[in-house]
Amino acid sequence: MANNTSTEYNAVIKVCKNLFIKKTTDYGTAWRILRPSSITDQIFIKAQRIRTLEEKKVSKVGEDIIGEYIGIINYSLIAMMQLELPTNAPQELNPVDVAINFNQKILETKELMFAKNHDYGEVWRDMRVSSLTDLILMKILRVKQIEDNLGKTLASEGISANYQDMINYSIFALIKLGVS
Repeated sequence: MANNTSTEYNAVIKVCKNLFIKKTTDYGTAWRILRPSSITDQIFIKAQRIRTLEEKKVSKVGEDIIGEYIGIINYSLIAMMQLELPTNAPQELNPVDVAINFNQKILETKELMFAKNHDYGEVWRDMRVSSLTDLILMKILRVKQIEDNLGKTLASEGISANYQDMINYSIFALIKLGVS
């Protein structure tokens, strides 16, 4: 069977968006209280937990790696939204607007993925899931450094580009784990 990256990507995003919308219905946009650095730390916790589970092979709380990758995707989207919201934006956002913003950020991220896949030839399909986890952790450390430098970079991508890469690596991992 031939791989259809777009279809697989969309299937993973459907799972992520369904959970995101359900949580927005349950909690509203409580995530608006988080500073960007706090969101980065939430992503770090999830990625580090994946790495620990990959190494130990046992979960004592019963939550699996798939849920953590979904969390990385959704928190990365939250971070991208937070970075673009004005400081005077309300705490509680309209759920319809949040869903539209989610879709827009995913569209931009998917377009980036296709541009990179063109240049790299879908090499991610031959990578280990554990390597994707390590790449996410590296991207998190990069974001933390940029945040510590107050957003200033000399030769690097910005923060949003790193979040987009984390999303795409997580989607690749989920595809490899059979979520699509």
